[in-house]
Parts: sequence; C-alpha cells; structure tokens
Amino acid sequence: MKSLVIHAAKDLRIEDQTPDAPGQGEVQIEIAAGGICGSDLHYYNHGGFGTVRLKEPMVLGHEVSGRVTALGEGVTGLSIGQLVAVSPSRPCGDCGFCQEGRHNHCLNMRFYGSAMPFPHIQGAFRQVLIADVAQCAPADGLTAGEAAMAEPLAVCLHAAHQAGSLLGKRVLVTGCGPIGLLCILIARRAGATEIVATDLTDFTLDMAAKQGADRTINGREEPGGLNAFQAGKGTFDVLFECTGVAAALSGAIAVMRPGGVIVQLGLGGDMTLPVQMLTAKELELRGSFRFHEEFFTGVTLMQKGLIDVKPLITQTLPLNDAVAAFELASDRTQAMKAQISFS
Repeated sequence: MKSLVIHAAKDLRIEDQTPDAPGQGEVQIEIAAGGICGSDLHYYNHGGFGTVRLKEPMVLGHEVSGRVTALGEGVTGLSIGQLVAVSPSRPCGDCGFCQEGRHNHCLNMRFYGSAMPFPHIQGAFRQVLIADVAQCAPADGLTAGEAAMAEPLAVCLHAAHQAGSLLGKRVLVTGCGPIGLLCILIARRAGATEIVATDLTDFTLDMAAKQGADRTINGREEPGGLNAFQAGKGTFDVLFECTGVAAALSGAIAVMRPGGVIVQLGLGGDMTLPVQMLTAKELELRGSFRFHEEFFTGVTLMQKGLIDVKPLITQTLPLNDAVAAFELASDRTQAMKAQISFS
C-alpha cells in the first residue's frame, strides 16, 4: 500500500508500506478520502508548530473515511463494504483523565499523525488502515468526502460545548478557514442571533457569508472594521478564535462585552494577551482541545442534513498529486478544504 510520509518541511513522500491484518476488535479499512488539516500543513510547511517538531518520518493525516474490507474477531455492527468515518481519537481508557470522562486529555493518547510524543504517532494517510471498531462511525448516506469532514466538525462541536449556550448570542469568529466556517454553521444551528466573521482574504470571507455569517470584515483592507463594535464596552457574547494569532485575539477582546466567553481553538504558539482588559471586562478565556464523543454526534448531524459540509470541500486531488494538494491547501485565496482521494 502507499502512504504519505513527511520527513521534513517540504519533504513529503509517497512510500510503499505493508498493510496489517485486523486483530481482535479491529477493522481493516480501505481509505477513500482524507482531508488536509492545518496541523498537516504546519508539518509540511514548517516541520512542526510551536515546540512540536518532527524528529522522525511520520505518516500524516487524521481526517479520513473509507470502506470496511475486513473485520477482526469479535467485531459487530459493521459490514464489509460499509463506509465509515474514522475517529483519530484513541485514548487509553485507563488513565485518570479517561476515568473522569475527559478522553481528549488522555495521558496516553494515540492521535493519528501527531509529533507531540516520541516516537511519533503515525497517521492515517495510507491506502489501508487498521482501526479499533470503537473509532468507526457508520457513515451510510454520506459521501466519502463528507465523512472525512467528521473530524474538524467534531473539533468545532467540542468548542461549542466549551462556549455554553449560543441561543440568542452575538458571536464573533476570527479566522475563516475550515474550523471557522464550521463554527459559523454550528453557531447558526445553535440559535446565535448575529455572527460576524473576520479574516484576511475575500475568498474565505465570501465562503463565510455563504455559510451564514451576517457580516464579514477583511482585516487587511479594513483594519478598523471592528471598531464600531467597541461601543458600550463591547458587543459580542462569544468569540471563537480560530487563528492562533495574538493580534486577532487582542483585537477581538476589545469588542467583547463584559462577562463574555472566549473560546480559543487556534494553535499558533504562545501569545501575549491584554490580561488587564480580560480582568476589567470579567471575560472568560476557555481553551478547546480536540474532542472525543463529539465525533459520532457530528456524523449524525451530517446524516440528518442538519449540518452541510459539502460546500467547504473545494478540491479533491488523487494520491499521486499529494504534494500539489498540500500546496493548494496552503493557499487560502482558492482552497478551503482540500482533500486527497486514496481510491
């Protein structure tokens, strides 16, 4: 089988590897679609992000779907040929955080395509994947591309849970990549009365408007575009910060109303924050890291037609054009979610 292996920044290779057979409780899956995530791009463009650096070759990818080709002993509830979305979240189930139900903070997490631990956790961008049956969400009725969007959708559902009730709230989203757009979709579904989105390209902002943002602001062309929202100590009840850029967060804090909630999703390294403004406005800063049970919820929402991710999938390229796919995915003037077809 062929796998996508990153060796260093800009050194992505298609390599032959030997597929395994499924063991007890495992499923063999022929991967159909894989979405290129922001973390994949950090590995490809920079060799890592923050303090996380590549120390050995690693198979990339964690947004995948595929069809079941073999069932290990004891596996029930799935059938050969069935399309499944594969959750990359593989907590140990035994550590203290898992026992508390906080699986996303597992001390022994095996999250596909992660260089956080060493040896690295190999990813899912391969033609044949062995997964635990507990990772597999039946995706009947969805396309392979939609099913592969379950992972970023789960990230945003977890963020919405961190934010609390969005009913009747005014919401600001900074950063209109796939995560930002999915936050817009979820906020609208959850009853937000106004959603404002900011970014630096017209392409992403146009997509944000199409997905339900009431107003979009290009921070490059309108550097003072948020100023009007500072009146009366601020306007927004909830902020989904999806860039990981200090300037975006600082600018957004100025337009938050007292008692508002900031949910930080973007991972861009350490940031300097205006702590005194946070204090004076009694703002709550809440982190949002990965997900667990939200993965299956996201698949169900897509199956019921309550969340439509299809417009976010802007390109699908074959495996042999993987490098071109990564270059395209890095260009926010023309790509939202670029996917790779493995079949």
